Amino acid sequence: MRMPALFVGHGSPMNAIEDNDFTRGWRELAARLPKPKAILCVSAHWETRGVFVCNAPQPQTIHDFYGFPQALFDVRYPAPGDPALAQRIVDLVKSAKVSPTQEWGLDHGTWSVLNIMYPQADVPTLQLSIDTSRPGAFHYALGNELAALRDEGVLILGSGDIVHNLRLLNFRDPRPTDWAVHFDETVRARIADGRVEDLLDWHALGREADLSVPTPEHYLPLLYVLGARRDGDVASFHNVGYFGTVSMTSVLLS
Repeated sequence: MRMPALFVGHGSPMNAIEDNDFTRGWRELAARLPKPKAILCVSAHWETRGVFVCNAPQPQTIHDFYGFPQALFDVRYPAPGDPALAQRIVDLVKSAKVSPTQEWGLDHGTWSVLNIMYPQADVPTLQLSIDTSRPGAFHYALGNELAALRDEGVLILGSGDIVHNLRLLNFRDPRPTDWAVHFDETVRARIADGRVEDLLDWHALGREADLSVPTPEHYLPLLYVLGARRDGDVASFHNVGYFGTVSMTSVLLS
């Protein structure tokens, strides 16, 4: 059975331990999906020069944040790794050199979402890093090569945010800004219309894009998922909502 490909707007790490509309949406998505044999996550929070895949047999839970309650630091997500799948990715990708490493694990872009979707932590999980020095087309092409894994029972999961501008976020008044909503709508419209090429060079979409994507790491995981699209896939959108200048939109291709 071909697995879907999924991009999740992960928002705050606190979603890992909270019950809200977004986390309920993640649970509902997991209930709709076939159970994956493994999960390959491209998280906004593993930025590298070059491309790496974690091949640790038991990936560590990485708490890559500060200033949050102790309860969040106490979370462990003990999903097993999958060294064989890591080697499969090394062999599969031809557009870039992918180097295996055990010097990573599961950062909060991965475990904050999976702690809700698959709380039993019983699905082998590994991460692929993002070389943020490379253009959008590079990441899209890499996602296209990874698409073959969907036919092997692997859920390709991108974790970031279409809109992510913490510098302009007003925590005391987190109502969404007009430009954040409009850019999120623009991205969804391009995906629905199959015009994904427009999204590879997001800067060409104007000032709203520059405000929504001031740095690329939260946006690029979306391009891996779009690259993994296969003929016959239909895009659907979930958790469409905002926390000020952060979009929580998820995109499912199935």
